[in-house]
Amino acid sequence: MTARRRPVRVLLAVLAFLSAAALPQAFPAVARAADTGDVVTWAASADRLGEGVADRGYRLVVRTSVGGDDLRIRLTNAFGDRPVTFDSVYAGVRREGATLVPGSNRRLSFDGAPSVTLPAGGTALSDALPGRLPAATALVVSLYSPDAQGPASGHGMAMQTSYLTQGDHAAQESGDRWSATTGSWFYLDSVSVRPKAPTGAVVVLGDSVTDGWQSTTDLDRRWPDYLARRLRGADTEVKGVANEGISGNKVLADGAGQSALNRLQRDVLSQPGVRTVFLFEGVNDIKAHTGVTARDVIAGYREIVRRAHAAGKCVVGATVGPFEGWSEWDPDAESERQEVNAFIRTGGGFDAVTDFDRVLRSPYDPERILPFFDGGDHLHPNDKGMQAMADAVDLTALDCT
Repeated sequence: MTARRRPVRVLLAVLAFLSAAALPQAFPAVARAADTGDVVTWAASADRLGEGVADRGYRLVVRTSVGGDDLRIRLTNAFGDRPVTFDSVYAGVRREGATLVPGSNRRLSFDGAPSVTLPAGGTALSDALPGRLPAATALVVSLYSPDAQGPASGHGMAMQTSYLTQGDHAAQESGDRWSATTGSWFYLDSVSVRPKAPTGAVVVLGDSVTDGWQSTTDLDRRWPDYLARRLRGADTEVKGVANEGISGNKVLADGAGQSALNRLQRDVLSQPGVRTVFLFEGVNDIKAHTGVTARDVIAGYREIVRRAHAAGKCVVGATVGPFEGWSEWDPDAESERQEVNAFIRTGGGFDAVTDFDRVLRSPYDPERILPFFDGGDHLHPNDKGMQAMADAVDLTALDCT
């Protein structure tokens, strides 16, 4: 992309989002489709994230997957042991770094109030912010808490640079006061919009491969990001993608985040507009050598499918990729992986299957990841591997009917 075209594309991307602020009398003329509802456009799984810091501001950069009107955000204090207050919460569009597009930063309210207090373990959904937010927008949510203490909630491995400050500078569009950086997302749980046409979302429940480890930071090259790009150009009603991966996560046991079973309701089923759950976990259960067997993992899969079906969602299962060369690999772990994958492929437990093992493995040594896709540790794919994974997904399987 040339430097001459970039300002034009930025302007087009945010023009509708700004229109409600610039021309408030025009916005009521934009009709909503009667049969559509809110759809998640971005999400990240919460976990305990160090200690909260009073009088700190967070400028969090996220990428939308589906566009729509009436932006809402969900804040979380899921792992807090005391209330936390946010005096200022703003949403804008990034120009570069911590600097926002002029005129894009607008205050969010909660039940009509400009501030919100989340109880320990609680969440809060903002009021709708009028205006249209396009797909693939670099959305910036700025938060300020005067009293945060105790365990903070957020997502540790964002693979995205966000920004910190002391004091309340959430309304500021300049990045001058936001000089400190962070690789985590604090307190922000999800973002939703209301598309004009019937639209759904897929939520990916996964571990570090889904979380994006070994993909390039700040370039949105996790495999769910590539999937979102495919969906934008596809003839399907599923456009939203929520990445609920946590590095080190397991199906059965808490540790690196709550287990997939324990966080299914909060991270997946509670998100608006979800049609399909994409389940891609199991390698951490198998390689940990804690006595967990393939039968145990399969039982966990069955329970996730049962609960998702009860909530009216379809479930796509993905095979566990090769990892010989990783320090925890041994023939016993490989045997368990093969048994798990045989169930995923032929056990009839899922509504559809994506064979990531077939995509990633070397044809010459199928217990190893193809060197061209290897991020360097023999478990996590690089950018090319991430794209190959997304390209292997049957998009029609996501449009659950």
